[in-house]
Amino acid sequence: MPQTVELPRVGGPGSGLGGHWRVIVLNDDHNTFDHVAESLARIVPGVTLADGYRFADKIHSAGRAIVWSGGREDAESYWQQLDGAGLTMAPLESA
Repeated sequence: MPQTVELPRVGGPGSGLGGHWRVIVLNDDHNTFDHVAESLARIVPGVTLADGYRFADKIHSAGRAIVWSGGREDAESYWQQLDGAGLTMAPLESA
């Protein structure tokens, strides 16, 4: 009888495995790359300052970036903290 092997889920920075809610930061004309990168690194678990700059570049070039996804409670918390830091946020999005 064939066996099904389920591999462990592995995620990188900002993956927040365990749910289906997305925290999305939008581009704006008032936040600097430094502020966006530093805020992401300070608030979002697993995001380093270098990751924050990569997100800031993506936000600038694509107009938005999913910076975290996972459970609703955590997503709401990170969304509120990023919003409180002055970042321009899209509404929480369910996958």
